[in-house]
Amino acid sequence: MPLYEGRHNAENKIRISQELVESVVTGPEKVCKEIAARIISAATYINSRLTVAFDGWYGVEWDIIINELKKSLPENGVSFISFSSVLKPTDEIENYKKRFIGEDPAFGYANLTGNILEIVDPEKLNLLIKSLNNRDKDEIVIIYNSGSLINKLADYIDLKFYFDFTRQPLLWKMWEGELVPFGYELPKKNYNWKEYYYCDFYLLEHQKQYSWKVMDYYVEAVDFEEIKLVPRVTYDTIIQTLLEYPVKEVEIYQPGPWGAFRYKDFWDIKGLECNAWNELAGPELSMLVNIGEGKVLNMPFVNLMQYDTKLLGTYIPEHYPGLFPLDVWLDDGYFPEQTPAERISMPIHNHPSSHYVEKHFNEPIGRYETYYIAEAYEGANTWMGFKDEVDVEEWERKCYESWDKKEPIPDWKDYIKNWKSNVGDLYLIPPGTTHGHGGNQMVLEMDTVPSIAGTEYSFFMYDFMRPSWDDSTKTMTGKPVNMHLDHGFDMDQTRREDWVDKHLRAKPEIIKWTKEYFIDRYSSYGPMPFEIERIHFYKKGEYSTEGKFCHIPTLTVGENVIIRSKSNPEFQTDINRFQSVVIPAAFGDYDVINPNGGFCTLTLIRWKKG
Repeated sequence: MPLYEGRHNAENKIRISQELVESVVTGPEKVCKEIAARIISAATYINSRLTVAFDGWYGVEWDIIINELKKSLPENGVSFISFSSVLKPTDEIENYKKRFIGEDPAFGYANLTGNILEIVDPEKLNLLIKSLNNRDKDEIVIIYNSGSLINKLADYIDLKFYFDFTRQPLLWKMWEGELVPFGYELPKKNYNWKEYYYCDFYLLEHQKQYSWKVMDYYVEAVDFEEIKLVPRVTYDTIIQTLLEYPVKEVEIYQPGPWGAFRYKDFWDIKGLECNAWNELAGPELSMLVNIGEGKVLNMPFVNLMQYDTKLLGTYIPEHYPGLFPLDVWLDDGYFPEQTPAERISMPIHNHPSSHYVEKHFNEPIGRYETYYIAEAYEGANTWMGFKDEVDVEEWERKCYESWDKKEPIPDWKDYIKNWKSNVGDLYLIPPGTTHGHGGNQMVLEMDTVPSIAGTEYSFFMYDFMRPSWDDSTKTMTGKPVNMHLDHGFDMDQTRREDWVDKHLRAKPEIIKWTKEYFIDRYSSYGPMPFEIERIHFYKKGEYSTEGKFCHIPTLTVGENVIIRSKSNPEFQTDINRFQSVVIPAAFGDYDVINPNGGFCTLTLIRWKKG
């Protein structure tokens, strides 16, 4: 599953004191020398045994870092111990994971309360603690690897570092068989993606939340050649300052069997030959933070969740603790010439409710989705709902037969209702609604995301038995994508075209009008937990988070706009067309300014309750 990053206009430029900027050390040689100097200084200061912990996320190149660090440390009197040495045997860890990996080939069961201590061998841990107490007075011990800062060891650690890593490079390591998971010292070639998303992610996340509280230094370790050492006070200042600004994320792109080509008119993404969708905002993305003097930190966006009420307001943290529940995607649908529906359409699919994901996957919220038509070309269309007169049981039977026999359904269009699309149309897609982007349109998806890990729940029921995308050959010659027929038909609400037309074809209503700008809000369907709104203007618009709603606007009309705090204009950023930004709930009143002339529209998603 290839992914590509796009960093155009992605930097978040913030202002912190010159002293704090200078405290950030960059580059492998300088960082490792500085870490060594801090270790030697601490050992000299306490004149006793020194224990150092290097905790961190999966993906950190520990061997490379330690080998470089050794160049600046004494040859004698320094010991390195991998935290993996105190974990249970790998067969016991694999057995622990079985419940969360499950038998379902497509989905697992989220380890929401998982803690690394559950895979620690108590006897091995006690032996480590005993050895720390009984060693020579002047010996330095460095414990490294994910989990090194567990609370059971905290009282024995004198100097604490946390090495961070972003999500997308980690996935590349996993797909290429280069990831070293818990209990292993070398890559596990058959590491299953469900091990990460449903089990290991939560062990790492809960450990990271604890490490944040106790760490002395933060290390951005995504790329060893760009490694950065950040003192704790500087890191805290950076995160809190970021939350004074609108925050942009690094977009990701993915080719696929319905992938199209409008992206070529906006972005140059090396290696991307078709674009099924790109993610503009969400919990799994990273952010680039420019603090000045050419120092740019690459960090997971979810690091902002340390201050969740400032980011999201109070309602979401109270009802969905630990969750950033919104994401935004752009589904490419431009084809330069007429192309069959079986090539340009998404799979016919639906999404699960909160009750369904809680019961089957232990996730806190279901997938509530919208399609906003940002651009429409000749033949723009969306598949949604069943035609009024069709036999849905017959459709279900044909889907199962199609998958079993590996044959397409010749009359599939007789079952699914096709809606002609135009710019500004909004399709509400509550759980259980059969649907699919039909192509010849640019769709801005504004949805809920069921987990902080970024797990996505789409139940595919029919995909035309077409070949998928093979990114190695850049051709549609891959195996057909897998279906999720049991889940899809269990969840399907068999909504018919008449009901869909009345309830899910949303209409905008003006909620504020001035001579400079106006704001409209689309009608909603009861269970949908968020609002979709637009700000329209030529020169300037205004809006407010009211201190309780996180806004995620996307520029759908216009070239570029500036989003600026009314109370402190220094807190601002700019976004280009089809770029999103996360505006923290604490941001308050803001202006949206068009520096280029022409008409602009910002289309945004926010939670209903605040």
